[in-house]
Amino acid sequence: MNKILILLSAIVLVSCGRTGIQTTTNKTNTGVVDTYNPRDFYNKKEVVIPMRDGIKLHTTIYSPKDTSKKYPILISRTPYSSRPYGSNEYKALISPNRKMMKEGNIVVYQDVRGRWNSEGVYDNMRAYIPNKKDGEVDEASDTYDTIEWLINNVENHNGNVGIWGISYPGFYATYSLLDAHPALKAVSPQAPIGDFFFDDFHHNGAYLLSYWRATAVFGYMKDQPTTEEWYSFPELGTEDQYQFFLDAGPLSNLDKYYKEDNVFWQQLKEHPNYDEFWQERGIIQHLENIKPAVMTVGGWFDAEDLYGPLNTYGHIERNSSNYNTLVMGPWSHGDWSKETKRQAIGNVYFGDDISKFYQENIETRFFNHFLKGEGKTTNLPEAYVYDTGTKEWKTFDTWPPQNTSKETYSLQRNERLGQIATREYSFQEFISDPKKPVPYSEDIKMVFTPRKFMTDDQRFAARRPDVLIFETEPLETPLTFAGDITAKLNVSTTGTDADWIVKVIDVYPPDHKDYEETQAYLKMGNYHQMVRSEVMRGRFRNDFSKPEPFVPEEVTQVNIQLQDVFHTFKKGHKIQVQVQSTMFPYIDINPQTYVENIFQAKPQDFQKQTHRVYNTSLIEFTVLKP
Repeated sequence: MNKILILLSAIVLVSCGRTGIQTTTNKTNTGVVDTYNPRDFYNKKEVVIPMRDGIKLHTTIYSPKDTSKKYPILISRTPYSSRPYGSNEYKALISPNRKMMKEGNIVVYQDVRGRWNSEGVYDNMRAYIPNKKDGEVDEASDTYDTIEWLINNVENHNGNVGIWGISYPGFYATYSLLDAHPALKAVSPQAPIGDFFFDDFHHNGAYLLSYWRATAVFGYMKDQPTTEEWYSFPELGTEDQYQFFLDAGPLSNLDKYYKEDNVFWQQLKEHPNYDEFWQERGIIQHLENIKPAVMTVGGWFDAEDLYGPLNTYGHIERNSSNYNTLVMGPWSHGDWSKETKRQAIGNVYFGDDISKFYQENIETRFFNHFLKGEGKTTNLPEAYVYDTGTKEWKTFDTWPPQNTSKETYSLQRNERLGQIATREYSFQEFISDPKKPVPYSEDIKMVFTPRKFMTDDQRFAARRPDVLIFETEPLETPLTFAGDITAKLNVSTTGTDADWIVKVIDVYPPDHKDYEETQAYLKMGNYHQMVRSEVMRGRFRNDFSKPEPFVPEEVTQVNIQLQDVFHTFKKGHKIQVQVQSTMFPYIDINPQTYVENIFQAKPQDFQKQTHRVYNTSLIEFTVLKP
């Protein structure tokens, strides 16, 4: 989710609106510039909609000027502002995509409770209340009340309502499925947050330091409606993210940037474990007996919200009988909403017009069927997924596909990754030094959230002594991974705490050609493309709610569930697994000395330790049968 980049994009659009620029331009495949001015085709109206507790939410309604037919209502609820504000200021893009904008829908944007121009108190990932008593509200009730008001006060609608949203707005889209209004027919959560302990700010209990700057967006409260920013980002004085956080030292030293008035920073520090505070804010567990049609969308290379879309789809599929489909493409956070000709993540090119294909042939078809009644069926499969190795769309009746099997590889001696484990008991070890953590990227830059690194070249890491590598021989036949990956590590440490990070890598042949996007200092020959990575904060190896230290030098099992992939390792490529304990500053540094709360760790707690990975460790892949 790059929530911040989405926010910044919104700011750019607002700036265009303030200068009177309401047209959008798009160069077609024929080279013709398509100019479209939403002002010519839509009327804009700003209203406040009262909720059941009297709080009023700022809402913007764009209605087609052509009233010769009725239209469905499409809603996006956002904490990032429904700007531009003012009846004469228009968004450059109305609707989820350009095609839908031109076809015409009644499109509604709303500032959620406590954000921007809406009243009320904001609660980050507000907990769902299943059985509300008088006076109790949540985002489900706010969505219900909004739909009820719209269908009774907006003219020329056809009675059908749809909701979509990307990132945090995707969370609100998911929320609309709970206690859904009868008029709500189709919902598309896109890169939705599912749980802040596994999306965005944490991965398996490890704090994602790279999102620290985003704390400004979510942590500062306001006491009245506003159309201007009420928060600001810390001035760090450098573009070297790695060095800034290394110099900063323990997380407690960051308090000088966020004081007690930043509510979210205080919450992060006070709740380092998966306690009731985080548990009640998760939405995945509530997705049962869902009625509206759902199309969940995500990107295979989304550094922010990969847990959310996969688990949103999966939980609905297991616990509901509604229409439920999944779309996963070769995108980073929110790329599918863009109009990029060449789709690439960092150095790796995946194809042309991939987002355009999705917008016109998947997204539009889904909404038009359920909201406009087009077609007897959607003609969409259960799963529309992109193979990031062969670089082509595939369709399946289930996800993961039925025709898969589990194949187990062992982490063997001499840096080998193979299906036959040696019987000889051995291990590989490395020294993990908190003062010299492994970078997550070679790039020197300050980013709100990483994107490019999800396909980055991992040769720099493979050549470090504190990263273990295990690799197959070049493949004689292609091999497709289609589903989850589980690393079953047997490890030990001289310390009492440690993070364990596993990366799955596609090693290209030496003669692979460069792409247009390949950085000047790189070559794609022997490129080590990261396909998937995940961390487990070792203290949570048995229970995310009950951390426990390691016993020094005692062999201990640590299982790491990596998110799904759909990737074919081509003939001549190699499969590589890397194991390490730091990935900085994407992930904060574990002191490697057990403390109750890492947010309160002292400099002396951070100690150099020796970690061992034993050859009894296994990694289990979900493999698609030929």
